[in-house]
Amino acid sequence: MALKAAANNEISFEEAMEQLEKIVERLESGDVPLETAIELFQEGMKLSQLCGGKLEQVERKIELLIETEQGFQKKAFAPMNEEKGE
Repeated sequence: MALKAAANNEISFEEAMEQLEKIVERLESGDVPLETAIELFQEGMKLSQLCGGKLEQVERKIELLIETEQGFQKKAFAPMNEEKGE
């Protein structure tokens, strides 16, 4: 499985998502022995955490340009729900 690559952050976000989708498909099929299902679930959780971490890294890098009277200013990324106070 991709557990070692995921643990080392050596796979891309897209690869991790693809592997995660395959795991979900296998688990949803119901044709997996319990021990295998547990292993797949654990690997899926690690891939999910890897994807979440990569998304957080990208969010920190995003800057928005906001037009003001003085021109354009850079503003650090803030998720929509934080800006609205939700």
